[in-house]
Amino acid sequence: MPDTWPVMSIAEAHARLTAPGQRFEVEEMVIRGVRTKVWKNAPPTLRDLFLAGRAFADREFLVLEDERATYEAFSRATLALAHQLQADGIAKGDRVAVIMRNLPEWPVAFFAAILAGAIVTPLNGWWTGPELQYGLADSGAKVAIVDDERLERIAPHLDETPALELVYVSGLATAPTDPRVRRLEAVIGKVGDWAALPDRPLPDVPLDPEDDATILYTSGTTGKPKGALGAHRNMTSNIGAGGISAARNFLRAGEPLPESDPHKLPQRVTLLVVPFFHATGLSATLGPTMNAGGKIVLMHRWEAEPAMKLIERERVSSTGGVPTIAWQLIEHPARANYDLSSLQAVTYGGAPSAPELVRKIKQVFPASQPGNGWGMTETTATFTSHLGRDYENRPDSAGPAAPVGEMQVRDPADGKTVLPIGAVGELWCKGPQVVVGYWNKPEATAETFVEGWLRTGDLARIDEEGFLFIVDRAKDMLIRGGENIYSVEVENVLYEHPAVMDAALVGIPDKMLGEEPGAVVHLKPGSVATEAELRAFVHERLAAFKVPVKIVFWPEPLPRNANGKILKTDLKKVFATQAEVARGVAHATSPP
Repeated sequence: MPDTWPVMSIAEAHARLTAPGQRFEVEEMVIRGVRTKVWKNAPPTLRDLFLAGRAFADREFLVLEDERATYEAFSRATLALAHQLQADGIAKGDRVAVIMRNLPEWPVAFFAAILAGAIVTPLNGWWTGPELQYGLADSGAKVAIVDDERLERIAPHLDETPALELVYVSGLATAPTDPRVRRLEAVIGKVGDWAALPDRPLPDVPLDPEDDATILYTSGTTGKPKGALGAHRNMTSNIGAGGISAARNFLRAGEPLPESDPHKLPQRVTLLVVPFFHATGLSATLGPTMNAGGKIVLMHRWEAEPAMKLIERERVSSTGGVPTIAWQLIEHPARANYDLSSLQAVTYGGAPSAPELVRKIKQVFPASQPGNGWGMTETTATFTSHLGRDYENRPDSAGPAAPVGEMQVRDPADGKTVLPIGAVGELWCKGPQVVVGYWNKPEATAETFVEGWLRTGDLARIDEEGFLFIVDRAKDMLIRGGENIYSVEVENVLYEHPAVMDAALVGIPDKMLGEEPGAVVHLKPGSVATEAELRAFVHERLAAFKVPVKIVFWPEPLPRNANGKILKTDLKKVFATQAEVARGVAHATSPP
């Protein structure tokens, strides 16, 4: 770092950026009985965000292969579907599920339901049929908007979702046979038809920043996902949280702030390779992009070389999501064949990343800034942001909180005692990004959300300037390429197998994905099972990303401490070398 950097502290930079009259001005208000700092200039509701996007009428907004939609075309399709949902009986507070891969129709479905006053419930498109049935039934979704692949998964379970009255399907190849199923194209047409749809007024639905807006499901340590209930303000607060990080970097470098009016700037283009149904794809990407009139380029599925073709063709300025993406771009043998000079930012979160990645990004993409951050579904994605020089200087940190956010490290034993700077304890956070609570789970809500503070379950420390360092996860969970895998959920499935007596799931470090799930299993006396059999058994019951990539057979009951808890730190060592893995059975490299 140059001797002159930084020219001011984080606190000084935030004070300037949030002062009265500034773009990132902060004010305080009482929300649900708790004094909370909020962004004064953020869109109050998601309807206001929709209108901000529509102001960029003729700019391209969504691109998937040969399909392209401008902001105006997107807006007309959204309004058409919103009015149809109202005609179907959707009223304020009803739940509408959105279950599809990253298609241009996804944001249309989301914002149409929002404009109709619904609580939108994006479900994980990688879930199995039974997992999707749980999400539909738990949320009480009245309407689901899905693609044809997801319809195949939920069709056998429609009778197990009593609240579900209608299912709109995009890309349905055959005529629907169930009276509840309708073609989405009958309402909005195909993407190329959207611009010709008639203009419609906004639905007359009163919306407030504190109204319930979304239910995003996050896995729970009981094995059943919990729905994080978010308000409109939770979703729109990410616009400031992401934007202030870049502005802070200019001030810390002693440079003037650049032009910030997106109507006067070249369009930013994002290659989105994380799902819209994730808080990262929805809140940290879709919302800020719409507010700034940016373009989102979609892929049917992530592949490094097709991604590089898109970066070159669309002049993509930012991409990322999880460290996997950055590593694959950096290490691909065909990288030199493509012009990737348009990349200005390669950012990620959601999985552990190596400090080495920061150096590699600067080396391979010198015009881009590496970035990461920390957040969770319960913080509606971004809570801390780390970008550019600050990230290069502290590559093992997740960055400081946005100025509307507060963080404390508390003693995990009592959840109350605030520990001194630099001490490791449990991370608690507070701010307008923190969701209302868990849908229909009052006990879990009371345990996790206390007087406006969120108990994250992460073990962390905070340095003297407010930079967050995640040390470990107090919750028994691993993260594979941004996907949360709770050990107990996979272990419970393994225990269902008649040959399994003891089972534990641990994380196997992986440069691309952060970590992969590995299982250690002890079989019942006289029982026989192969690795392939157990992996297939899990795959039949859970989403593919939760399937252990390796299973090691342990010759005796798994090691436990005095309280009977399995010593997972010891079990991780069996995956440390290929020789030790060979003590088990065959090595698989990825979920089936």
